[in-house]
Amino acid sequence: MAGENPAVDIRSVTPTLCRLLDIEPPSVCSAPALDAVLAAAPGRVERVLVYGADAIGRMFLDNHPDLRKRLVAASDVQVELRAMMPPKTPVCFASMFTGALPAVHGITKYERPVLTCDTLFDVLARAGKRAAIVAVKDCSMDIIFRNRAIDYFTEADDAAVLERTLQLLEDSRHDFIVSYNQGYDDELHRSRHDGPEAVAAATRHVDTFLRLRQATEEHWAGRGHALVLVSDHGAHFDVARGRGDHCEDTPEDMDVMHFWRFRPQQ
Repeated sequence: MAGENPAVDIRSVTPTLCRLLDIEPPSVCSAPALDAVLAAAPGRVERVLVYGADAIGRMFLDNHPDLRKRLVAASDVQVELRAMMPPKTPVCFASMFTGALPAVHGITKYERPVLTCDTLFDVLARAGKRAAIVAVKDCSMDIIFRNRAIDYFTEADDAAVLERTLQLLEDSRHDFIVSYNQGYDDELHRSRHDGPEAVAAATRHVDTFLRLRQATEEHWAGRGHALVLVSDHGAHFDVARGRGDHCEDTPEDMDVMHFWRFRPQQ
């Protein structure tokens, strides 16, 4: 059935981005590009903003059709992908931005070393692209891709990440930006993955994506560009622990949906 255990996984994000930017993928990349995304691109893509919303799973969006409807309306193409096993943030984002399996990039459980293999950020630097990561202090995205020739912006919380990202878009000096938010993941671990606090956090992530859509169209209008919302994994309610979690090979934890939007140069 469509949507359950998609055949293509989140490793395909990196080769797709590389094809769009016309650069070589990392040497460790072993995944195909997403044909549906490439077909939706209207022409040359010069700049990309990747908005990472942690733990927003496909089944969560199925259960909150109002949020899903807003994301679909704000994007040109949606793709269902499978997370890495185990569905933990550093494992998944390491695979997403290398195109490699956990056994290859080396993060196979919840740990956060600085990756030493070739990554998307390495190939961006080699291609002369100016790249940036904007993330909350001490989160996985703030740590595991360090020591690259890119710009790092470490912020106090999701709101500060958004403000920094908006400023980078206004400055218009970067070709590639990853902006990462973690509020929903924080809330699901405190209570339930579908509790009111968690749903409110997920709603803020959708609001942020729409705000970034507006900002990219305003500040990158002179460049062909892409905006994509990616998530690393989903989540479920752990009855034994009495709170949300993500660690199992189930559709709740493993199935995600990514949303891609393209705009040609104006």
